[in-house]
Amino acid sequence: MAQAYDEAMDALSSLITKKSRSTKPVADHRFDRMFDYLKILDLEEPINQMKIIHVAGTKGKGSTCVFTEAILRNYGFHTGLFTSPHLIDVRERFRLNGEDICIEKFLEYFWWCWDRLKAKCSDDMPMPTLFHFLSLLAFKIFATEQVDVAIIEVGLGGQRDATNVIQSPIVCGITPLGYDHTEILGNTLEEIAGQKAGIFKKGVPAFTVSQPPEAMQVLEQKASQLDVCLQVANQLDGNLLNGLHLGLAGEHQYVNAGLAIMLSSTWLQRTGHSKVNPVDLTSRLPEPFIKGLTTASLQGRAQIIADRACDNQSQGDLVFYLDGAHSPESMEVCANWFSLAVKEDREQESCLKDSTQILLFNCMSVRDPHLLFPRLLDTCACQGINFKKALFVPNMSLYTKVGSSSSFLPIGVEVDYSWQMTLQTVWENIIRNKRRNAKKLDPVSSVGEYDNDTSVVSCENSMVFASLPLAIKWLRETVEQNKSIRLQVLVTGSLHLIGDVLKLVKT
Repeated sequence: MAQAYDEAMDALSSLITKKSRSTKPVADHRFDRMFDYLKILDLEEPINQMKIIHVAGTKGKGSTCVFTEAILRNYGFHTGLFTSPHLIDVRERFRLNGEDICIEKFLEYFWWCWDRLKAKCSDDMPMPTLFHFLSLLAFKIFATEQVDVAIIEVGLGGQRDATNVIQSPIVCGITPLGYDHTEILGNTLEEIAGQKAGIFKKGVPAFTVSQPPEAMQVLEQKASQLDVCLQVANQLDGNLLNGLHLGLAGEHQYVNAGLAIMLSSTWLQRTGHSKVNPVDLTSRLPEPFIKGLTTASLQGRAQIIADRACDNQSQGDLVFYLDGAHSPESMEVCANWFSLAVKEDREQESCLKDSTQILLFNCMSVRDPHLLFPRLLDTCACQGINFKKALFVPNMSLYTKVGSSSSFLPIGVEVDYSWQMTLQTVWENIIRNKRRNAKKLDPVSSVGEYDNDTSVVSCENSMVFASLPLAIKWLRETVEQNKSIRLQVLVTGSLHLIGDVLKLVKT
């Protein structure tokens, strides 16, 4: 089975068209070809018959979809959920009844789609790219498994996203909007909102959350043009959970949960399964809603994991706080969650050890650290949280390989970490600027001191490691050699980094 799965991963990897995650896509006819692929796979009618909830947005798409799926599953429906990206294994993208699809079913559906497309594709109509193929595979899985509801998360944008071959969803949702993928979607919120609103379909109800005025105006205009009843979902009142907590941590999740409630209740109404009035949900939630919202799970979003690889005396002294924030807005949300979690830990922790906060970070080179770092630092500082060190690392997994926990860079491969050194320089300058009021400091213009033995570039407030395993090793040795300290490590900037850390950290 392992060999068959590896063969499927090799086939999938051949569909990757970008050399790195920051490579800008070239405009082509890939979206238009999706309709041809659907014909080849005989999926046009099954998709039209599928009762779909389609969700776009900048932040919280995955969380909103997970909440929605959990609610409807607790009503007893057979659910299908398609999200991206995966953190460890590509099968995470396809959930049936809340569980990742099993290897046997994955392989069956994978090769069914692969063989048919391979037989029909040519130079004039090449094989679909990676995300396009995965979207087609999701539709095939959900159609054959005859799910009652398919919750589909948009990959990027909306208008020309591979998932937007959906023509007749039951309801659509737009999560909080912000600046992300501007090189593709546009540099203004108006442009970004226009792309996201591309999932609206004529006469199909849609919900969003409170948005910046310029974004909301575009959403309303697009909705009006398509006779879409667009409504704003209120943030969930935590008192409605009967003393329980959301399954996903963070205050921002109450916004996502509020949207999920409206999407779920509208789906129930429009499919004839419930006469619940959405207005009533502001004062009382039915039990399936409460159970779904409080048991929903999603790796890499406000996730806390204590490392178990340290020696027995240091157990629990290295704790990772994982959140895949990678936009300025989500970085602020992440900082709020981390600060609150650290403060709650201080109140509950009975040991006498000193807690030290460390940042473990990487992001794509299309991101602007001048926008990301200040949001993170300022939000944490306002709550009395300051990072002792920032650790910058290149991603460990291959850009050109799809796989599971085995898809690491081969040993001995030289890694370019010039981008991480750029991140270090930006970080050092921001820290020094904040201290400049106290005393005169010159800005940093060059990298720190390189230690050839440890492959580490050290500065006063940060370190660049040649690899993630080296950074994890340093963290573990630090807590083992300093029995009086406890490290709380915020891992953020990239969901791919989160996945790499999860592969290494022993729980």
